[in-house]
Amino acid sequence: MMTIRNIRLLLLLGILPFALQAQKRPNIVFILADDLGYGDLGAYGQQVIKTPHLDRLAAEGMRFSQFYAGTTVCAPSRSTLLTGQHTGHTYIRGNKEIKPEGQEPLADSVQTFAQLLQQAGYTTGAFGKWGLGMVGTSGDPNRKGFDEFFGYNCQRQSHRYYPTHLWANDRKVILEGNDLSQKAHYAPAIIQKKTLAFIEENRERPFFLFIPTVLPHAELQGPEDEHYRQYEHAFDETPHQGNGYGPEATVAGYASVAKPRATFAAMVSRLDAYVGQVLDKLDELGLAEHTIVLFSSDNGAHQEGGADPDFFNSTGGLRGAKRDLYEGGIRTPLIVRWPGKVAANVISDHMGAFWDIMPTLVEVTNAPQPRYTDGISFLPTLLGLDSQQQHGYLYWEFHESGGRQAVRMGKWKGVRLKVKESLEVPIELYDLSVDMAEYNNIADQHPAIVAQLRRAMDNSHRESAIFPLFTQRE
Repeated sequence: MMTIRNIRLLLLLGILPFALQAQKRPNIVFILADDLGYGDLGAYGQQVIKTPHLDRLAAEGMRFSQFYAGTTVCAPSRSTLLTGQHTGHTYIRGNKEIKPEGQEPLADSVQTFAQLLQQAGYTTGAFGKWGLGMVGTSGDPNRKGFDEFFGYNCQRQSHRYYPTHLWANDRKVILEGNDLSQKAHYAPAIIQKKTLAFIEENRERPFFLFIPTVLPHAELQGPEDEHYRQYEHAFDETPHQGNGYGPEATVAGYASVAKPRATFAAMVSRLDAYVGQVLDKLDELGLAEHTIVLFSSDNGAHQEGGADPDFFNSTGGLRGAKRDLYEGGIRTPLIVRWPGKVAANVISDHMGAFWDIMPTLVEVTNAPQPRYTDGISFLPTLLGLDSQQQHGYLYWEFHESGGRQAVRMGKWKGVRLKVKESLEVPIELYDLSVDMAEYNNIADQHPAIVAQLRRAMDNSHRESAIFPLFTQRE
């Protein structure tokens, strides 16, 4: 429905309804890093690793300081992003492997915002890691809104940066020379070439480009190129002994690495360079002024494969990391650049999360409205308007480690652990306005706030037969 608010926004954006003026709809590029911490970018305080291109993106756009991933591991976080639902409602709520390859697929009934953009006339492509359903299943990316997919379908396969194969839509692409004993082809470099080609091929039509890169997820591996050489002798190092390439290598293992700190830093800088190549391609083709670029990460910093987030302050001083529902596990960078629409070099403290992306991009493009969403469009914030709606609270759940729930309600943060064992476990309470590191649990001082958070947790969760959080206790 074309509301008065929508008409005003469209007039401000210079966009008429797409049926009348489709050529003026903006292109969309969404770059999603894998396990990048809140503090891993220079624009977010990183002091050691160089990220000039992402810092440039932040300087040319809006940087969010209180934005959150969908949850604290890959598949469910990506599910919240694409479906516009938090983890109490979204279809995929955990990492659930399907043998021999793939993960639990999104159901036929699940709607993604990529499908809505397709319906609005966008050409859509995804290049990187999928993890939401194997080729031929209901969660196949070609069935969930993407005209073209290239990369890792299975997130277990993406544990290796020199995999035996990738996927081009439904075609298995064998990487000759990569057999888990030899390392001939670096997958991120291959995927990057396909990504840039998509921009070239679709320069004349509105497109949505989703780049769920595998960088800088463990394993710690990469070419010994200029990205590595700048850090090769920069740090004291302790070699990491892992599941190295060779006769005993397994797909899901993480390789041994002689210099894990240098390798991790190089991977972040390589990610930054790839972002720079995308920005340069948009400039080269004259598309930058009419393209909205978003950058984020699927969860907090990881500690796997020899990674050392404490050394790099990858969490930016926040407590926890990947698999935690403390801030370090779920607070994520979000940078948005849209020349002429989003003001440059702005820091926003708007509180939002992955499930807000769907309604925001639907509003930006005047695409069909989703059938359901837990999200709120933050387009007014991007445009500097004072009409921004706010969440009463944000909710997360995590199905590993005994089950965890968390709620952010204004300055208050509640965390409940071991919920699969009992709902009587106490809720921890933190005042993020004075305790961003969640150091001081003050639950006993504010019983009324704790009760509010408990109700929010209880009301936000709808039990799933595939990913039960509570019913297995009964």
